[in-house]
Amino acid sequence: MSRSKGSIDVLLLVIVAVIVLFGLVMLLSASAPSGYSQFADSYYYVKHQMIFGLIPGIGAMVAFARIPYTFWRKHAWNLLLLSIVLLVLVFIPGLSAGIGTARSWISVGGVFSLQPSEVVKLTFLFYLAAWLAQRDKHSVRDVQAGFLPFVFVLGTIMLLMILQPDIGTMSIIAAMSLVVYFVAGAPISYVLGLIAAGVAGLLALITAAPYRAARFTTFLHPELDPQGIGYHINQALLAIGSGGIFGVGYGHSRQKFQYLPEVASDSIFAVIGEEMGFMVAALTIGLFLLFLWRILEIAKRSPDSFGKYVVVGVGAWIVIQAFVNIGSMVALMPITGVPLPFISYGGTSLAISLAAVGVVLNVSKSMK
Repeated sequence: MSRSKGSIDVLLLVIVAVIVLFGLVMLLSASAPSGYSQFADSYYYVKHQMIFGLIPGIGAMVAFARIPYTFWRKHAWNLLLLSIVLLVLVFIPGLSAGIGTARSWISVGGVFSLQPSEVVKLTFLFYLAAWLAQRDKHSVRDVQAGFLPFVFVLGTIMLLMILQPDIGTMSIIAAMSLVVYFVAGAPISYVLGLIAAGVAGLLALITAAPYRAARFTTFLHPELDPQGIGYHINQALLAIGSGGIFGVGYGHSRQKFQYLPEVASDSIFAVIGEEMGFMVAALTIGLFLLFLWRILEIAKRSPDSFGKYVVVGVGAWIVIQAFVNIGSMVALMPITGVPLPFISYGGTSLAISLAAVGVVLNVSKSMK
């Protein structure tokens, strides 16, 4: 697909539009029983996704596609402060709202809710890209000028997320940051060392919290306690397995009828596998790989290092999160509670993801 100088990358926009529309179609089916059971409205989740996610997200994507991406570089320090403030707000009584075991939301008047960690994915990425763009590869490789400041700032963000706790989103931000750090010229030994430290830290967190230890044990042995802690992964595997090659048919999932937990959000890929089968589930994965390919093409032709790092960061964030979610549904990874980008229910996640795509589209206007 050809494009003229100064125009957005239409192919990326089409790929994202296809994923989002497919997500709405699957959310309509997956969430209908839960919506009717909880709110007497089968369309409750879809309507909320459109009102609080899709419409604001499209508005943000259009706006961010028009704002010169260099604007975010000029305000990088303010964006870091904003990231920290947003993560602190979840600890303030009256604003803090809990979902599940994590208090990672803020609620205003019981009407409007926001997950700050989703916003921080983008604001922290702007700061990190700007910070790295100011340094040459020698400075990035230097322990005092590059490594230690990187570890300190990322560690601060991670600590605030551990306290919530929101380990899933924290892991996505950490992985995204390491990818950008490596692309900026960090030695592979630094990255591998930080990964090893991160794995050790995760094991410590798992050991410290019984529910995390139970999740990890279930990941290793899904057959244990199928009616207890192993219920979620077993129901997900049952859903995907019963779909076969071509699925049981759109709208005909059995697991969505109060059997599969978090059916509209974290577990929606299991419903895709059950209703649409292996072929469509594989095509869904293919769409994210196609998204990654287009992101890398834009990154390679970005006009400067800041634009390159932002584009790479968005690609790493979306694709890593997608594969963490999908991996948890097929028992390749422990269940972490992160949504499937562009598809799972979650207004904040969808809106911020579309805003990030808008930034990438703006960078694409200046591609070499």
